[in-house]
Amino acid sequence: MKSILKITILLTSIGILLTSCGGVPEEKVTASDNVFSVAEVLEMVATENDVTRTLYTKAIVGGGKKQGMKFDEDWRKDDVEAGPLPALFLRGVATSIKKSPVPLGLYLGSDFPINAANKFEGQQAELFEEIKENQEPKFFYDEEQKLHTAMFADLASAGACVTCHNDHPQTSKSDWKLGDVMGATTWQYPKDSLSYKETVAVLNSYAKGTVDIYLEYLDEIDNFKESEKPEIGEKWPADGNYLPTAEVFLDSVRKLASYETMKKLVAAN
Repeated sequence: MKSILKITILLTSIGILLTSCGGVPEEKVTASDNVFSVAEVLEMVATENDVTRTLYTKAIVGGGKKQGMKFDEDWRKDDVEAGPLPALFLRGVATSIKKSPVPLGLYLGSDFPINAANKFEGQQAELFEEIKENQEPKFFYDEEQKLHTAMFADLASAGACVTCHNDHPQTSKSDWKLGDVMGATTWQYPKDSLSYKETVAVLNSYAKGTVDIYLEYLDEIDNFKESEKPEIGEKWPADGNYLPTAEVFLDSVRKLASYETMKKLVAAN
């Protein structure tokens, strides 16, 4: 049943949007032509990520907490009945992408991380200081890893982010405010340009990552023994003790973000 749901959801991802617009005219460009710079592609997927994480943070975590739902960094443990915090949601997406054949890297770093392993160092630490000043993304080639890299500001966009980080027992900073640059999402890819096929593969690998981690959360809920289980369907926490299905969740992301992405894909024809 889960595999059928995944297929249904993935058919709504950005790849199908290109097809729905009539595809790519063969006389203009083929799927193997490199038509996008790596910076353009990483900016596209970063936009999808911003929308997805904001929706999850505000509508699922923030809205869910108001209904009594719990979210915890140890959510995968058998004795913890909770969902993933926003940063762990992103980590789940990154893990899914890493398992895919697409050579896309994703991680979240900060100068005040809860997990010391996520602290920026070297060139990234220097660039992050600039990001905090103007919130502009940074694109560079990582000579050590031989990867094209892009860093995008990660903002405290919801009260749930601020409260969680300020109150965490391992926090190294307890005065976060809404709108603060809490960190940066870092994306990496080995090539300096991508074809249509490679670009759609990058976008679909991200969409699949969101499906994978969200379905894992729904599976966790299904195994709750002590906590009240929210009803899974069309409704959201704003309506009560409800959670959207993975299909409904990703469809909302697609409506919010993928139109702009589609325009960039079509504009390159």
